[in-house]
Amino acid sequence: MTCPSCNAEVAAGSFCSSCGSALGEAACPSCGHEAPAGARFCNQCGAAMSGGPGEAGAGGPASQVGWWMAGALMVGLILVIAYPVYGPDRQAPARPPASSGPTGASAVDLSSMTPREAADRLFNRVMTAVSTNDSTEVVRFLPMAIQAYQLAEPLDADGKFHLSLLRLTATLDEEGLGDAEEILEEQPDHLLGLGVAADASLALGDTASARAYYRRWLDVYDVEIAKDLLEYQDHTQMIPGMRAKAEALVGND
Repeated sequence: MTCPSCNAEVAAGSFCSSCGSALGEAACPSCGHEAPAGARFCNQCGAAMSGGPGEAGAGGPASQVGWWMAGALMVGLILVIAYPVYGPDRQAPARPPASSGPTGASAVDLSSMTPREAADRLFNRVMTAVSTNDSTEVVRFLPMAIQAYQLAEPLDADGKFHLSLLRLTATLDEEGLGDAEEILEEQPDHLLGLGVAADASLALGDTASARAYYRRWLDVYDVEIAKDLLEYQDHTQMIPGMRAKAEALVGND
């Protein structure tokens, strides 16, 4: 028998005696799907499979993203429900039609954009991938998107909101909450800041803080919407979802 991971000749058994990879189909620890032999991630839900080579101690953002995927897909479900539209149209160039050329990194000409335009383009790409559970695309572009916003600093409230969402997708919940709090330090009633701060608090298990953020969101909604801020216009389709989530969490408080 040949190991599917290292190609070593091994005797019959469940695991390779050379590299430790599974020799037969293994059940995903997250969803139970039978993944192909030697798979590092489940091809059904994206969760990490145990026992594969190179899963521990890989280091670096690109390798760490694989470990984030199970949490990222859960956060992604929250984002799909709460945030049906992501990208700002005012800065990122229009996405080319799907049939107009190559896909992947070569389809995104970041060199011709400002740092903020490049960050927004990557943000759109990641969030589109999250909404369709395209774990390969998320793994490829999530670290790039986070780094792009860091390079584009100082960020306005909209940019900090995007960075916070990206970090929540990567299950970097404390960092995501920090970005949201930076928005609220300058604009305490900012709806996007309050919403993402609430979601970060929920991800951290702090339901009391999440309820407080969303209670304030409901209290200031009318005044904030009347301001007609540009970032509210850019994310207008997500506001009703945020409101529904706030009302569901706060209840009759």
